[in-house]
Amino acid sequence: MSKTVEFKDVSKWYGKVLGVCDVNVEINEGVVGLLGPNGAGKSTFLKLLAGQIRPNIGQIRVFGKDVFSREEVFGKIGYCPEFDSYFKYMTAFEFIRNLLLLQGFSSADAASMAKESLEKLGLFDVSSRQIKTFSMGMRQRLRIAQSLSHDPDLLLLDEPLNGVDPVWRLKVMDIVREISQKGKIVIVSSHVLPEVERMTDEIILIHQGKIFAQGNIHYIRSLIDSKPHIFKIKLPEPKKLAKHLLESDSVLGLDFAEEELRVKTLNRENFVKFLAQKIANYRIEIDEIEVSDDNLQSVFDYLVA
Repeated sequence: MSKTVEFKDVSKWYGKVLGVCDVNVEINEGVVGLLGPNGAGKSTFLKLLAGQIRPNIGQIRVFGKDVFSREEVFGKIGYCPEFDSYFKYMTAFEFIRNLLLLQGFSSADAASMAKESLEKLGLFDVSSRQIKTFSMGMRQRLRIAQSLSHDPDLLLLDEPLNGVDPVWRLKVMDIVREISQKGKIVIVSSHVLPEVERMTDEIILIHQGKIFAQGNIHYIRSLIDSKPHIFKIKLPEPKKLAKHLLESDSVLGLDFAEEELRVKTLNRENFVKFLAQKIANYRIEIDEIEVSDDNLQSVFDYLVA
């Protein structure tokens, strides 16, 4: 069986609103980050792949078969949607078990698989509670638990870390990596680049429904390094630090604001090392350091400019 996912000339629109446009992409085993700002088309991409909506144009193939052609294709897909969709009077256990029963698993297997997935996401101890009593983070983990409960070959996670506490964010990332190591395909959508970087090096950048880049994250991020970076440094005495920073060849320019120093550089790595050295040597008090363009939106600004 082919372990690939393919989009061929796929477009989807909602009236006059474009969801995705002329998408051609092939995805193989492992974790792939689907990255883009809000409204970029990530959820439409995943819903098309999950078979929840049909494209207006083009073809989508999952493991060599049309995603809408056979029921067994759907059985190989796990989907964690971005938003809640529960029978809130159900308990967490009932919710996942009933979904597994609908997929054709026996009562005994459905119960066992539901317990296993709940335990994996730290919800076994509250599995008898009604979902309506869960916090946002617990409901998010429940969505992830149901998406992987049937051990799918293709796992689709739409913004899976929203609302999840820091400890479980790290655990979910570990779970994603573990699943991918079993020869599965995992597609994780996010608008937060550092989260995806912890799970995979392979990403797809989508913006306004179009695929702008696909490949290794380090190569794509290197595209930013051809443009100046702006560091915003908040501190009580910006001029004291500024005179030392002018000694660095990596500094292109300085700009002062009230208790803030803005530094422009082309070589971020060298500048960070130089900055740390000066702060330590001269015991300069720093309140905050921010790289104003070190985010996903900036990547897109550079790529689509």
